[in-house]
Amino acid sequence: MPSFSVARIRHAERLALSQGRELMPLAGLAAADFIAARFAPPARVLALAGPGNNGGDALTAATGLLARGYAVDLHMPAGPDALPPDAARAWRNWRDAGGGSLDALPDLLDYAVIIDGLFGIGLNRPLGASWQTLADRVNASGAPVLALDVPSGIDADSGLALGRPLRARWTLCFIAMARGLEAPGAGREAAGECLVRDLGVTIPPPSATD
Repeated sequence: MPSFSVARIRHAERLALSQGRELMPLAGLAAADFIAARFAPPARVLALAGPGNNGGDALTAATGLLARGYAVDLHMPAGPDALPPDAARAWRNWRDAGGGSLDALPDLLDYAVIIDGLFGIGLNRPLGASWQTLADRVNASGAPVLALDVPSGIDADSGLALGRPLRARWTLCFIAMARGLEAPGAGREAAGECLVRDLGVTIPPPSATD
């Protein structure tokens, strides 16, 4: 499948948003549908939500799965206070649906699948110590992981590891696949099976500066 730079994916996203498209509900629905096609309720799901819109996608997926009868837990290490507007709305929807947030993680072997919504395509620095500890624990559990956009700990453009990345069984790419998941290396190895949900967004032709 074709892959694109983070800049081109972001450009397509901005164009869609400027046209009034709401992409986070579509991304969350796509992730919830993906899990529902593979696990039947009341399977246990753990959503890991980071401090940006990737976390909002995970929150939206968690809310949808909760409504379908799944046993969904949420762990949000950075808390909700600094979330960007769309992700903050997703947090409120989660709370309004009766969802809570775990302060500490239980035994990860209890989960049928873990949603990696910690960091998306914008990560460009090594994972901090607490995030790395979390990634290591998820990896050690062996639980199946669905990464949203890019496995956390991967540079989406280069495919380089920014620490020890989460190892996904599946990566669900929104709008398009980032080029860091295509070339052989850490990105491809961490991503597992890559699938794309374009959310009805088209990548525009490259400009002279791309």
